[in-house]
Amino acid sequence: MRVVTIGDNCMDVYQASGMAYPGGNPVNVAVYLQELGAETAYMGWVGTDPYGEIMIKAIQGKGVDTSRMVKKEGKTAVTYVEMVGNDRKFGDYDEGVMAHFALTTEQLDFAQTHQLVHAGIWGHADEYYPFFKEKGLLTSFDFSDKLGHGLVKTLTPYVDYPFFSYVKDDEHIRQFLKEVKQRGSKIAVATLGENGSIAYDGDQFYQHGVNDVDVVDTMGAGDSFIAGFIYGVLGGRPIPDCLELGTSRAAKTIGYFGAW
Repeated sequence: MRVVTIGDNCMDVYQASGMAYPGGNPVNVAVYLQELGAETAYMGWVGTDPYGEIMIKAIQGKGVDTSRMVKKEGKTAVTYVEMVGNDRKFGDYDEGVMAHFALTTEQLDFAQTHQLVHAGIWGHADEYYPFFKEKGLLTSFDFSDKLGHGLVKTLTPYVDYPFFSYVKDDEHIRQFLKEVKQRGSKIAVATLGENGSIAYDGDQFYQHGVNDVDVVDTMGAGDSFIAGFIYGVLGGRPIPDCLELGTSRAAKTIGYFGAW
């Protein structure tokens, strides 16, 4: 089971404590999948500042292949995080060198040695998805809570497993997932926070609740759900099992500070 993730990384800096944790959707998904037993690689840019070296070493330390990570002159991306109770609120975001991210021909060739490629809406990787599909790769993509973003219409025909973030199971999200599926996706999935998750495969909807755990920090919950779901899909599990795997992995993540 080989997965490559592409695009944004950032240091999540908690303003109250000053502590900084490596993160970013593709980075987190790669780390969580590696922990589950997949073989993963991450491709992205970091700066020449201290955060860049911290990021590379942290990802390497989790067993993820960082051989195609690139250092660019400048700053590593930073997201400032404020804790409101046990929930994290994102503040200012400095994209740093990732603002100009692009893949080389060699990196595109490397991506083709994997079963599935994953990226997110902030990662500047969407332009490569038609190529990935043409080459026969499975694809997943995190659209976050941007249900109205232009990429939802233009990119979903090239995404097998699109993930969205919403608030509850209602007619709006069900119709939305139906429309996404009709554009060509295999399974359209939405995480619903404390209301669990829902998936649609073109025939029926599947629902799953949340696990009852003590919440320390919700950072990385959605990313870990995605990793669990993808792991289930690549393992040939039925959709209810994939939702359970995602839910269980997310429950583990929210029990500690930082994404991982």
